[in-house]
Amino acid sequence: MQKQVLRTLNFFYYAAMVLAVAMAGLGFWLVSRKGITIDPMGQTGIVLSYIVIFYIIVSVPVALWWHNHQVKKLKGQTDHAVKLGKYKQYGIVRIALTGIGLAASVLLFYLTQQNSMIFCAGIAAVGLYFCKPTEAKLLTDLDDNIPD
Repeated sequence: MQKQVLRTLNFFYYAAMVLAVAMAGLGFWLVSRKGITIDPMGQTGIVLSYIVIFYIIVSVPVALWWHNHQVKKLKGQTDHAVKLGKYKQYGIVRIALTGIGLAASVLLFYLTQQNSMIFCAGIAAVGLYFCKPTEAKLLTDLDDNIPD
């Protein structure tokens, strides 16, 4: 059962990475082939940049904290199958929240050519790295003998 949970979480983790690469490809295609850009000093560019920056600043730490908080609540759970199921759900949410920010910032970088979007992508990529599912992390997170 643990292997299945890890496979599912790894699928979502690598899907988030592939989505970021796809957004880079889409952004490059939109700019180079279609000539679509967004003026970074125009109202649309500023609003989109602020939205992505705010999303990254809020979502990455909140997703990591929320996952940790929810996993700590699982310590008292006696049914191992329920515990693994909830752990999987929490992990998917954490990866999705972080991966969306990474993909959005990569796409917006290509469309606006603003360096701040690369920094946002870097922050989200580091946050996503902390979401990388491993067997050791799963065992540590779900071990009831480890004090909070």
